Amino acid sequence: MPTFCAPDGTRLAYRTIGDGDPLLCIPGGPADARYLGDLGGLSRHRRLILLDPRGTGRSAVPEDTASYRCDRLVEDVEALRAHLGLARPDLLGHSAGANVAMGYAARYPRSIGKLALIGPSTRAVGIEIAGATRLELARLRKDEPWFPAAFAALEAVSAGTGSDWDAVTPFFCGRWDDAAREHHAAGLPVNREAVAHFGADGAFAPEATRAALAAFGAPVLLLTGEFDLNSPPRSTAELAALFPDATLSVQGGAGHYPWVDDAGRFAAAVSAFLG
Repeated sequence: MPTFCAPDGTRLAYRTIGDGDPLLCIPGGPADARYLGDLGGLSRHRRLILLDPRGTGRSAVPEDTASYRCDRLVEDVEALRAHLGLARPDLLGHSAGANVAMGYAARYPRSIGKLALIGPSTRAVGIEIAGATRLELARLRKDEPWFPAAFAALEAVSAGTGSDWDAVTPFFCGRWDDAAREHHAAGLPVNREAVAHFGADGAFAPEATRAALAAFGAPVLLLTGEFDLNSPPRSTAELAALFPDATLSVQGGAGHYPWVDDAGRFAAAVSAFLG
């Protein structure tokens, strides 16, 4: 697996899948990029460059744990772009990785072609998702056999009386079967320090980021699943409204991993946007 040097000297890894114009991909978590796979066959249209964030996958653990902060991770993306000698590559961020991607767009707007935010977290711009919003969305799954136990756990989490996120997991997938269980487990973060420091004090500057994104002229795709509790369509639409040139796409029947729920539909939508 190829590596490059981050600004602080940490050795970071990435892998490349497919052919065509490059697409830099930032996973969520923070977790290594393996769970992205080939993004439902998107590699048939683009050369996917999948970054393992510092302290995950094959990337080295940094000496300074403060460097796990979201705003600091932006510089790792810029170092990768420079290492590859790319002028204005397209950029894709999933889940928490969308915060890094938005931070990059705010700081380096002239270094991006197009921006795709998939199941985006909205912490970078200060959009909060109310528990009532998640519960309303979850009720759409009331006919699923796993619904009673999962919904009870979600109610407890929303009320602050429970923390059994494992029981809530089915809500994050468009279908809950063995393949979904395996995929979800593969994407779980294993570096707890990386998770703990990702959103530490100073990681986000919502007002400044909003102002920068309001001036971001490149096309932006915001794609989320119909059932995505992490990135409900309502909050994703609110995020889309911050960009001058945004396209909102809600993939029916999908959860937080739309390329797993319907690979063909996902790859077609993203490749059509990227052109």
